[in-house]
Amino acid sequence: MNRRLRALPGYRGTLAGLYSSRANSFGILRLVLASSVVVSHMYPIAWGHLDPLWKHSGLQTDIGKMAVVGFFVLSGFMISGSGARTSIGRYSWHRALRILPGLWGSLLVSALLIVPALYYYLHGTIHGYLHHADGPVPYLEGTWNTSISNGWDISGVMAEGRDRGTNFDPGVNGALWSLKYEILCYVMVGLFAVAGVLTRARKFVPLLAGALGVLIINDWLDAPGWRGIPGDMGSAVNVPFLGAMSTHFLIHLGFVFLIGATFNLYRERLPIHDGLALLSAVVLGLTLHFGGLFVFGYPAFAYLLLWLAIRLPRPFQKVGRKRDYSYGIYIYGFTVEQALAMLGYAKYGKPVYLALAMAGTFVLAVLSWHLLESPVMKLKNWTPWFVRRLKGRSTPPAPPSPPAGSPRQDNSSPTVSA
Repeated sequence: MNRRLRALPGYRGTLAGLYSSRANSFGILRLVLASSVVVSHMYPIAWGHLDPLWKHSGLQTDIGKMAVVGFFVLSGFMISGSGARTSIGRYSWHRALRILPGLWGSLLVSALLIVPALYYYLHGTIHGYLHHADGPVPYLEGTWNTSISNGWDISGVMAEGRDRGTNFDPGVNGALWSLKYEILCYVMVGLFAVAGVLTRARKFVPLLAGALGVLIINDWLDAPGWRGIPGDMGSAVNVPFLGAMSTHFLIHLGFVFLIGATFNLYRERLPIHDGLALLSAVVLGLTLHFGGLFVFGYPAFAYLLLWLAIRLPRPFQKVGRKRDYSYGIYIYGFTVEQALAMLGYAKYGKPVYLALAMAGTFVLAVLSWHLLESPVMKLKNWTPWFVRRLKGRSTPPAPPSPPAGSPRQDNSSPTVSA
């Protein structure tokens, strides 16, 4: 650790010394980030334009995308730790339990409850909903793995909302776009774990983050302006199982995810310093206003989040420790906002609309956690019978106990005979 940095006022110690998995503010940060996504989405859904940060940042980003970046930083930190301390089978099982059941539940609620109710509201009947060419079955088939390969709408409900002027976004749940990038990052960490990168070659992680950072810098320098979005947002690659993925987001979200992973892997070297946090906040604000957010603002934002996770007052550490509603807020907020817009609640203004959206979303998030997410997470230590059987075969049998009255045997020394 740099002695000068230690000597400066505001130095609190290293991340390794201050971080505790039982006492941190990751829960409140995730809750704020998820709620920020709901705030951001209300503008394009009900008013047809992006949130105010889009113009203020010179078309670099919006509140929702910054929240997603924050999620990936925190996810990189936590998931890399999980990959380093568990077997690949157990790691994969934990990640699948955390993301897929909640997603599938939200898809079923949308396709079989919310959107049919909207279809009935529009047509006065449910007849035709199930048998539409782009009905609920094709929607579920195209979204269950987050690939969203069969479009965003169900039975033309959102399209009719756009025709009526109540809804300005074509998707039932546009928030799902980021989940396939999250899953791909999970796969990446799993491969790192199998290859021993997380334990024996951890330098590879910051090196890979640096390589993606170089691509971002090059892309940014080639952009027509300092404040504009760098690169071609339209370019994409096809990833098996997950479908088409934006090259832009693959690089940018992979970059911030790896920053979070690097913070975890090098936590014994990472200083938690109030001065660095203040500098990060200044850099973030300046890059949002003047440009260079992707190059300088993202790393600053990443450090600021980790600092907040450590330095927020103790009461904040209790939020989300036992009940994590953040995922439910993220996967339900968009659909709730679409429903409210179609029912005409945007006419009451943004504060009323947002209050109703947050209330409805929170109710569904609570139900999702208590009825689905939390119960399935209790299966995290479940082991299939055939795996238990294989483990039993590979475990050597214990030596038989000596008969009563015979000398004790010690495996660490020669056997004592009578």
